[in-house]
Amino acid sequence: MEIVSINENSNRLLLGIERLIEHTGKNVALYLNTTVSRLYWSIGNYIISEMQYEMYSEYGQQILATLSQRLSEKFGKGYSYSALTRMIKVAEVYPEEMFATVSQALSWSHFIELISIEDTPKRLFYQQMSIVENWSVRTLRQKEDSMLFERTAIAAKPQDEILLTLQQTNNIEISPDLVFKSTYILDFLGLNGYFSEKDLEDAILAQLEKFILELGQGFAFLERQKRISIDSADYYLDLLFYHRKLNRLVAIDLKLGKFQPQHKGQMELYLKYLQKYEKQPHENSPIGLLLCSEGNSKHIELLMLDEENIKVAQYLTTFPDKQWFIDKLNKSIAIAQENVKQQHTK
Repeated sequence: MEIVSINENSNRLLLGIERLIEHTGKNVALYLNTTVSRLYWSIGNYIISEMQYEMYSEYGQQILATLSQRLSEKFGKGYSYSALTRMIKVAEVYPEEMFATVSQALSWSHFIELISIEDTPKRLFYQQMSIVENWSVRTLRQKEDSMLFERTAIAAKPQDEILLTLQQTNNIEISPDLVFKSTYILDFLGLNGYFSEKDLEDAILAQLEKFILELGQGFAFLERQKRISIDSADYYLDLLFYHRKLNRLVAIDLKLGKFQPQHKGQMELYLKYLQKYEKQPHENSPIGLLLCSEGNSKHIELLMLDEENIKVAQYLTTFPDKQWFIDKLNKSIAIAQENVKQQHTK
């Protein structure tokens, strides 16, 4: 009796999915990516609506296995058991309206990669950045593997703030918190043991293309050792960049050791000079990035640098264990939460 029931249920689902496929067209391969993605989402959504929570039971899995076999016999590859479960997962994670919008920019393969990310803010981050920076699926996987989300400044923000920022992100506007990282990996520089700030700067210039790739999309190199003359005194900014989407100059100063409070004053001087003498009328205010070889989040939080146009980040010349990034992010989140708590008790 159970075998008969499985066959009946799989036949019923088969007929419904046949209609969806035939409605889409006899030769699906000729349709655009969005049409194919829409078909797969529709199949997943249809199975959910017909089977409800039964699909998670052993009985439901048998129905899906039988359905997969019959769909494959009738329509060829693309309807394996695992493919059907991915269709279901995508339909579960992405409501219809959201899927219709996102599928205009991302392929089905992007969706398959994204649904493997359980954390909602993290998934939305990779989704939006894939759209804004036009990532291939291969690039998306590389960014995940390099722990990009955990290293981006926004990761330590409250979840509501992360989601709001990502929802407002598009091809025209992007938040600095999505551009700047808390940690930069400079393992391509070949620096080991002791090195000076000049050694670091020379190595960066020698590997400028890779350094820009680590900074992120949109950066353009302008100058090295930018001379800043104030009251007959000369100061030299290590590196000057421009970011296209932020539409602003980016001053980068390289430091050995931990961030020190006096570094803030020095960067403020650079930024005020750039604001007055270098900024073009159509540009936004310059922003500064202090790259330090050691991290000290407490100093940075106490000086409230996130509320100013100064960012502080740690650079590493070797790629650490991935747990290191997770631990550092958790520490930053804990400090941020403690600061919010203290402000509320005042």
